[in-house]
Amino acid sequence: MTRSARPGRTNDATAGAPRASLSLGGVVVLLTDVEPAVRLNAALEARGIDVELVSPLDDVRGAIRRVKPGVLVFTGALLDGPNLGLVREQLWEGVGVIGFTDVEDDALRARLRAEGYVALFAKPIDVVEVAEAVERRLHRRALAEVTGLVGESEAIHEVLVKVEQIAPVTSTVLIEGESGTGKELVARAIHRLGPRRAKPFIAVNVGALPETLLESELFGHEKGAFTGAAERRLGRFELADSGTLFLDEIGEIPPATQVKLLRVLEEREVTRVGGAQSFDVDVRVVAATNRPLREHVEEGAFRADLYYRLNVLRIYLPPLRERREDIPLLVRRFVREFSAQHDRPFHGISAEALELLVSYPWPGNVRELRNLVESMVVLAPGREIGAEDIPRAIREAGGRRLLPVPVGPIVREGERAQGRELEFIVRSLVELKLQVEELRRRMDVEARPAPIGWLGETPTGGGSLSGSVGEVWVGGPAAGIPPRDQAAPPGVIAVGPETTMAEIERQAIELMLRETGGNRRKAAERLGIGERTLYRKLREYQADGSWPDLDIT
Repeated sequence: MTRSARPGRTNDATAGAPRASLSLGGVVVLLTDVEPAVRLNAALEARGIDVELVSPLDDVRGAIRRVKPGVLVFTGALLDGPNLGLVREQLWEGVGVIGFTDVEDDALRARLRAEGYVALFAKPIDVVEVAEAVERRLHRRALAEVTGLVGESEAIHEVLVKVEQIAPVTSTVLIEGESGTGKELVARAIHRLGPRRAKPFIAVNVGALPETLLESELFGHEKGAFTGAAERRLGRFELADSGTLFLDEIGEIPPATQVKLLRVLEEREVTRVGGAQSFDVDVRVVAATNRPLREHVEEGAFRADLYYRLNVLRIYLPPLRERREDIPLLVRRFVREFSAQHDRPFHGISAEALELLVSYPWPGNVRELRNLVESMVVLAPGREIGAEDIPRAIREAGGRRLLPVPVGPIVREGERAQGRELEFIVRSLVELKLQVEELRRRMDVEARPAPIGWLGETPTGGGSLSGSVGEVWVGGPAAGIPPRDQAAPPGVIAVGPETTMAEIERQAIELMLRETGGNRRKAAERLGIGERTLYRKLREYQADGSWPDLDIT
């Protein structure tokens, strides 16, 4: 057998090839609070990141459509109705939304994250820390766009980091993961980010080829090599010369072919079936298996020396059930994709339906989820998808989840900002009502003749209960509590069995404005409402005379 170099090829087809650079995209910063916005703009521009500063009074959506940012930054008014609408819209588009808050409060942070904010920073901001966080998110988003791997989970983050580390080198890669997890996506990303990206990417499923044809498919054959070989045929190794060869389901390769594959990997030379001459090939091999290859070795079905030759660099793709927090992101991405592909409007999916999808174990992984979302888009009933529209098998299996996974806000087509604001206010009032009912229950337990609660200061001689805003003191006439018609002391909110929600709301606003020195923005954030909502309430109090000395000019 003789050996030769293939005519017309170099010894190193990738020599001097530049590494692929990622396009990070831009950032849009809202000038609600000018000082941190200007500082962040300077820090990001120093890192080479494009930034556009937009006033909340300008066409924010127009700026977003123009810039197509990877990150949107709110410098204040995080719970304002229109801002919440933007947060939900950008979450749907895969844009990370970051917020600056004046208040360090765990409950507020939890609420903001539930609304869709991916990161929160307390004022005064550490501009270096924020700039680094923005850059990391832009970089991660760019990697996700290149690879097609969508997710915020730590498992997917590790995969993306490995892909970026592995791509520039030429070493053999072994990708392990269940069927449907996206192994070919990873292989293509490695090729696309590496120096061979301008060369061929050839994929072959070795498990789908009969043993009699596998060697011919991989290594090629000469004319007359076997019955039916009417002409010379190039194998996949030759076709992938200077590029990348992806061998899917490598664990299914027959033993006889394993020997020849090992020689090709070690010697970097190929001999066609029926040929006498070998020739050099410069191919990066990426192999994949849906079952750990070591198990095949232990069973004696796979050569140990071939396993060690393939397992130079290893990437593990977790199944979807191990990264449930990524399911809402995948649903949004697939809905957007198939709505455009099939020109079908999608009216949204309820939180209950999305919870069922998150709970389901997904034995077919991302491929199964993708197929289900496509059917949901195509067969949508002309309304929001509810729990009853989810297939029975998923509903029944989804009821067995043990741990909660936040699904984030659900986007509905045509949803108005006013509607979102009203929804949020109603939800907040319901929460407050529940708190009041709990106070009344505790007051009844005390069995006092005329219980009155005070939120704020604790009068001498009373008992106290912890609350979300301050202390709640419960007592009666015997404890020195004034009768109901007597004005409450300064800095406290009176809560009694007959207190209305409107009274509680007005007193809470008054107290918070006093504590913030009349700063409506800070008061609104601490109350968990939008600044515009607060201003509207103050107008109402002034108009109906419930707050006659109010000055909101």
